[in-house]
Amino acid sequence: MTALLQVENLVAGYGASRVLFDVNLTIREGEVATLLGRNGMGKSTLVKCLCGWLTPTGGRITFAGEDISKSASHRIGKLGLGLVPEGRQVFPTLTVRENLIATASTTNGSAWTMDRVVGLFPRLGERMSQLGGTLSGGEQQMLAIGRALMTNPRLLILDEATEGLAPLVRADIWRALGLLKAEKLAMLVIDKDLRALMPLADHHSGLEKGRVVLRGTSAELRAKQTELHALIGV
Repeated sequence: MTALLQVENLVAGYGASRVLFDVNLTIREGEVATLLGRNGMGKSTLVKCLCGWLTPTGGRITFAGEDISKSASHRIGKLGLGLVPEGRQVFPTLTVRENLIATASTTNGSAWTMDRVVGLFPRLGERMSQLGGTLSGGEQQMLAIGRALMTNPRLLILDEATEGLAPLVRADIWRALGLLKAEKLAMLVIDKDLRALMPLADHHSGLEKGRVVLRGTSAELRAKQTELHALIGV
């Protein structure tokens, strides 16, 4: 299968400080990949490069057949890369309905509608007139995912989508991601919940000090428990 996202020998950093060293990553249509690692290992820097917020100093990023290494973020978004950012970042003074409308794709025949988002997260349907800033943390996370889906992405990046949430809410999020996988939506998931990640993901990449030091399928990583737990610090 042709790669939807191809990261080749990526080098990036801030000023004279290099953060990523020759990072390689491939995600194909319909695949779920994870990016594992402790805080400060370069995961957020890689996400910034993928989204066009940081220009790499070396290597190449190809998405949907186009070199996006130096593309503006709005151009990358139009190609079909959607982000659920760390910290949710919903629009606090807009209602749930307005948050969803604000990012809705204008492409005719968009796969994601408000009704589909509510079908995925019924709780949002009960909060349509409520301001985003007054929602609970879990509801804001559901809204952040729904808002990203409304862009009609070909690849959805989820950056710490379950961090700090109550167990029941985390279960709702993982259930939703399982449904998205069943619909063949390609995803890159950044999280530390190995119990949930293992059955969800097709393959994993582990970052340490800006380098990919561990790679494999869930079955392969289950045989490397010592290295895996050392990588994520649990």
